[in-house]
Amino acid sequence: MSATLSDIAKDLNISIVTVSKALRNKGRISARTRSRVLKRAKELDYRPNWVARSLVTRRTYTIGLLLPDFTHPFFADIAKTIAETVRPRGYHVIISYFEEDPDLERVEADSLLARRVDGLILASSQSPDRLELFQELRARKIPLVLIDRPIEGVRASFVGVDNEAVGRLATTHLIEQGCRRIAHLRGPKIGLAAKRLNGYLASLKKNKLAAPANYVVDAGFQDHRGYEAMKKLLAAVTPAPDGVFCYNDPVAIGAMKALREAGLRVPEDVAVVGAGNVHYSDALAVPLTTIDQKTCEIGARAAELLLEQIGSSRPVRPETVLIVPELVARKSTQR
Repeated sequence: MSATLSDIAKDLNISIVTVSKALRNKGRISARTRSRVLKRAKELDYRPNWVARSLVTRRTYTIGLLLPDFTHPFFADIAKTIAETVRPRGYHVIISYFEEDPDLERVEADSLLARRVDGLILASSQSPDRLELFQELRARKIPLVLIDRPIEGVRASFVGVDNEAVGRLATTHLIEQGCRRIAHLRGPKIGLAAKRLNGYLASLKKNKLAAPANYVVDAGFQDHRGYEAMKKLLAAVTPAPDGVFCYNDPVAIGAMKALREAGLRVPEDVAVVGAGNVHYSDALAVPLTTIDQKTCEIGARAAELLLEQIGSSRPVRPETVLIVPELVARKSTQR
């Protein structure tokens, strides 16, 4: 039979409330008392009864994290930071992903809600004309923080990078390296990809450079799509671009493979910039210039905002946190 709070309290001749506070590291408990409680709990192999605790507190101390792709290093790093941020406060994270499928996203969100998570952190693929999921969350008063992808018309806190700034920063860097025929491998049909495209176009316009329609090619968000998009671009334009801004690092890595197969050198013939600063970007044969989106900062701020909502007795006004991106220059643009 499992040990209980009552067993520990009886053994140490203290109250159950004191034991509970000591185990949760809450309240004004002396270091000596906390040490005695933790020592006795370990001796008795005490395990918290989360079901009983949730009945009392009306919380499950779990957070739902819903991502489009868990294998992408950007989202994996965010998930890691969120878990590290909430764990010291007694929370755990349940992670699910939906493969950029809006319908699957709704199914997975319903599954997390059925597990009575205390709140959701979500990088959504829903379009602005399909807001039923968010209307349901609002009606059920589920604390929510959007990350990476703002959704127009949704009243919720958001944490992400300034995506127009990402596009401007990457394109301006290519121009400063002497590039004049700059293409863009754009991301999936979501708001942040459009903002990065707008930043790219704004930088070209500011520098009085042309932006031919066939210099912008859909590339999704994965390396194999970047490879295919780069091959399509090279077949469609003459002469080849001398610079390419890619939606993210995996797309850039695929693009560099296609350039290499076409006999073009990076950066001598074509300079390449990605976005995301994933952990292997500097370990490539040609280290990749990229835009750092401050992944850890996004995860930590999102977790803090959600915990603030969960812990508040009244509605919390939504907050928008835009992270300032930073250029990380490496060999793929050094000309």
